[in-house]
Amino acid sequence: MKDPRKIEEVLSKPIHFDIDKALKGGWELFKAQPGILIGYTVLVIGFSVAATLFMGDFSSIFSLFVGPALTAGFYLLGNRISRNDSVEFMDSFEGFRFWFPVVVVSLVTGMLTILGAILLILPGIYLGVAYTFALPMVIFGGYEFWTAMELSRKLITKIWWRFFLFLLLILLINLVGALFLLVGLLVTIPTSYMIIYAAFEELSGELLEEEDNLPDFIHESES
Repeated sequence: MKDPRKIEEVLSKPIHFDIDKALKGGWELFKAQPGILIGYTVLVIGFSVAATLFMGDFSSIFSLFVGPALTAGFYLLGNRISRNDSVEFMDSFEGFRFWFPVVVVSLVTGMLTILGAILLILPGIYLGVAYTFALPMVIFGGYEFWTAMELSRKLITKIWWRFFLFLLLILLINLVGALFLLVGLLVTIPTSYMIIYAAFEELSGELLEEEDNLPDFIHESES
């Protein structure tokens, strides 16, 4: 893990966030493996629909305890594609290797965001945007949940309004996808995750752990 003083030094530097670069980078990641990404999106949506139909009032359990690992799968696919590693459909489920930490960080960020929204709405919006990188910080940085949340918050706060606009653009992309009989979402949903991953990769490089401490799957992919 990086020295806390080194982390603060990194966070003290000016940050330039190129939205256009992130959008193009995410699209390139999607184009590299569209079949796997669309297939995984169909599977995730299918799981969610099945949970709603068969679990009824308890479908929220699926969202809370399975959803984060499925979301992590998108980021892990983005990482493999970005590194030009071989990608297979089963790689989508690598998120379950990080099940406990991603569930914890998702639960805590979700609760704090909801609490902020209840108190005054604006704090909830601020936290919802600022915690965008918390989950990938856990996966790729190996940080425990609170450190990951704070690193995400401090990093994004430096460019909060620009990042807020970035997320609004992603929302707009998905709204356009929904107009095409919802089929467009099969493209825009995975592309959105690839775009967020591209932004994460661009902005967080120096905050990640040294290579020897990266998650095992990265080392395995290099062999």
